[in-house]
Amino acid sequence: MNHFVVSARKYRPSTFDMVVGQSHITQTLKNAIRHKHLAQAFLFCGPRGVGKTTCARILAKTLNCHNLTEKIEACNKCDSCLSFNNGQSLNIYELDAASNNSVEDIRALVEQVRYAPHAGEYKIYIIDEVHMLSTNAFNAFLKTLEEPPPYAIFILATTEKHKIIPTILSRCQIFEFNRIQVDDIAGHLGYVAEQEGVTVDVDALHIIAQKADGALRDALSIFDQMVSYSGNNVTYKDVISNLSILDYDYFFKLTDYIREGNISNVLLTFNELLGEGFDAHHFINGLAGHFRDLLVCQDPATISLLEVSKNIRERYKLQAKQTSPSLLLKLLDLCSQCDINYRAARNQRLHVELTLIKMCSLNTIITEAPYVVATGSAQSNKTTAPLPSEKKTLDVIAPLEKKTDATINSNIKSPIASAQVNEINLNAPAATLAEFSSKKSDDLLPQESIIPSTTVNPKPAKGYTSVLKKASLAAIQTSVVNEQAPASKQEVSPQNEIASPVSQSDLELKWSEFALKEKAAGKHQLFTTLTHRKPVLINDHLIEVEIVNMSQENLLIQEKKVLMDYLRIELNNHQLQLTIKLNETTKDETVYTSKEKYQKMVERNPALEDMRKKLGLELDM
Repeated sequence: MNHFVVSARKYRPSTFDMVVGQSHITQTLKNAIRHKHLAQAFLFCGPRGVGKTTCARILAKTLNCHNLTEKIEACNKCDSCLSFNNGQSLNIYELDAASNNSVEDIRALVEQVRYAPHAGEYKIYIIDEVHMLSTNAFNAFLKTLEEPPPYAIFILATTEKHKIIPTILSRCQIFEFNRIQVDDIAGHLGYVAEQEGVTVDVDALHIIAQKADGALRDALSIFDQMVSYSGNNVTYKDVISNLSILDYDYFFKLTDYIREGNISNVLLTFNELLGEGFDAHHFINGLAGHFRDLLVCQDPATISLLEVSKNIRERYKLQAKQTSPSLLLKLLDLCSQCDINYRAARNQRLHVELTLIKMCSLNTIITEAPYVVATGSAQSNKTTAPLPSEKKTLDVIAPLEKKTDATINSNIKSPIASAQVNEINLNAPAATLAEFSSKKSDDLLPQESIIPSTTVNPKPAKGYTSVLKKASLAAIQTSVVNEQAPASKQEVSPQNEIASPVSQSDLELKWSEFALKEKAAGKHQLFTTLTHRKPVLINDHLIEVEIVNMSQENLLIQEKKVLMDYLRIELNNHQLQLTIKLNETTKDETVYTSKEKYQKMVERNPALEDMRKKLGLELDM
């Protein structure tokens, strides 16, 4: 039996032109070789399996090739190229930093750098997984990396650039390798299949390329696995079955069921997927990806973002035309919420099933909501087509909704219109509102009384959506409130103010509540002032409070408006007034400010002021 070589090694690129999906790297390296602008150290970084080590080897072989082609490629015929291909080159050293990451390993490498190449122009050192070197090893490598001999070139490769110390990065020319595109991987797999005499479906190649997640090496490993499973004829069904990948057909069927509101088929399809061993969390993420692809297909400019085969792309285009973008956005939101809360759910299957049921119900609500008719609290709501009378009402409302805000405001500003709007009762029967809506736009509000009501309900009843749309009602209500609010303030006169009787006990209770509220807000001095003396109710509308110094008086004057507003509201008496009585004869329990304390001290000992002035001290108030 012949020795089997995996495709990743058998078809490993040997020239720059054979490298897949990294043309920006290979072209730069070829130009550097052509113009002799070679850096002393290169750093190749990027995801796994995208060609970092391969490009390092191609660069090393090309630099020592004796007969470069016109395209700046190695000839693969000279002694240097042949020795490299046979693994016998003495000028190219490879070091795996994952297993040789100590200071001693780097010191041994630095010692080799001292010797000139045996044959050829350059000695090239390829250090793979360089981020695995220890800090001491990096430090031992710094000086040599910064000032190597003219014949030495270092090529470092890593998948984790952020782990390399900045002093190393600053000494290297950095090349960022990209993930390889799905189409590029699929094309290369098709080439390998042709060379191996294997027949593969185009859709199967795209599935393998998507599974590889941008890594060509992974894609080739999966290809070998599928050839072992299916032989020389690899089909789409074989790939999705062997790799446990959800078929596109499931997602297309589910989307159709959701759009139709067919809850039964959605749940049965989900149960079928679980029976085949698929994870529910993986399923909901795949469904979200399907909705995203449908949303991408809504605009021809973004169809290029869809990384699927041509046949599947046509199916996406067809279904995207049948699904509205607003529905897709809501479905994506439900999938996102399900994904976020999946781990925390105790019954994860039920959690996904509820999400699917919401999806089915969501489409019904979006398409049929304008025709929901409320039949009263004694009857159940039902979804029907608009009746002729309702259609007539909607035809009347439609032009009214097109009025500008300026027109609506001008109508409401008139005294008659304001009075009439105030008489609308949004809890009135649907028939009454229908009659009201059918009036001409000039007679926007009828003058006859329609179940008088003094307030406008800010939330219209749900049953009237088919008669008056919520947007129209909200606009009228907002305008009425905005117009009536300032008028009501101006019409209040002192004679009409509320003046409920107030008792001494109620006054003391609300006074204490206000003091505690100010204390919680950090106003401790105001709290002390308010609780130092109890307020006294002189008559039904006059409150007197006694204070003992000017500091308290100033503090109360500042807070008087807030205090009285609070008391008037809490005691339901808008005629309350406050008088402040200063009683300086009371010396006990007096609360002094810092300034007052100092003034009292100076009165007793005048020398204290002289000392302050001589020392140049300032009072901290």
